[in-house]
Amino acid sequence: MRALVISDIHANLTALETVLEDAGEVDATWCLGDLVGYGPDPNECVALVQTLPNLVCLLGNHDAAAIGQLNIDTFNPEARYSIEWQQEVLEPDHQAYLQSLPTSYINEQATLVHGSPRSPVFEYLLDNQLATENFPHFSTPYCFFGHTHLPSQFYLSPDQILAKLIIPKPNTEFNLLSRTIINPGSVGQPRDRDPRASYAIFDSENKTWAYRRIRYDIAAVQARMASVNLPERHIQRLEIGW
Repeated sequence: MRALVISDIHANLTALETVLEDAGEVDATWCLGDLVGYGPDPNECVALVQTLPNLVCLLGNHDAAAIGQLNIDTFNPEARYSIEWQQEVLEPDHQAYLQSLPTSYINEQATLVHGSPRSPVFEYLLDNQLATENFPHFSTPYCFFGHTHLPSQFYLSPDQILAKLIIPKPNTEFNLLSRTIINPGSVGQPRDRDPRASYAIFDSENKTWAYRRIRYDIAAVQARMASVNLPERHIQRLEIGW
């Protein structure tokens, strides 16, 4: 089975459409959360994601905030402003869809979360120590996560005490080693100084991970953000990838 693995779309319809076109036909789609937040197209993104084949979609922290499940005072002022705007424009059907999303999903090969295995919505896995502490919290060969917007891989071999961090090269395919925590990066708001949309294809039979980056029309998204007065910082960061 070939699964499209996406995360952190953040209401960026142009990036999402570009990723779907680039990915081509897949057997399933695994979305690791944060359909909304930051971007100008929350309704359109929620609607499109729901049409994807054999979909598993998780709740992210921005999704939770947009439907009132998270205190938005925990966000910085610009992110809070964006969430308040998303709360105003999200249609009732799309709010209901976000409310229906689970916080994790487990099958024979992978555990899917937004944040981390021990805190599926909120924890940021940003370093080796935090990743190491999370390995006891899942039993599948792999754990796929989002939230950090950083494509990364943490591997813990039986003879290691501390997980090894691997930063994958764009547009490469590699074999996955068992006991790996891996992030496909962000579709709609990359933060690794590469503005291209980020995603991956997981082949469950061959146990491979194809990590991909694709250019999209950033200027069009920035124009839509400006037209609804979203924060300038969020507009600018798209073209830099931070």
